Amino acid sequence: VQLQASGGGLVQPGGSLRLSCAASGGTFSGFTMGWFRQAPDKEREFVGVIRENRATYYADSVKSRFTVSRDNAKNTVYLQMNSLKPEDTAVYYCVARWPHTLRYYSANEYPYWGQGTLVTVSS
Repeated sequence: VQLQASGGGLVQPGGSLRLSCAASGGTFSGFTMGWFRQAPDKEREFVGVIRENRATYYADSVKSRFTVSRDNAKNTVYLQMNSLKPEDTAVYYCVARWPHTLRYYSANEYPYWGQGTLVTVSS
């Protein structure tokens, strides 16, 4: 499975950005897909995932601001980020696994990773 993330960039605090991740080489509709992020000098952290049945799970720090969605026809998962804060600045990574795991918040559970896309929130 190959994952290609895109959509990162510079945005002002309070702004919005949408990341995309295109997948190839697997049965996309059956995968749990999602996002992790890593800020400078910090550990990689869970952001949010979407299951094959479209159930979603989020980190408390992004709940109500970020939305993960998927388009199975396009083999693509999205991360819509609203009300962005400077502390959201990080490299965002797309991830995938099958089957779903109860430890969806753990980076170690995901064998497939995209290359990362940088999001910078700054005025």
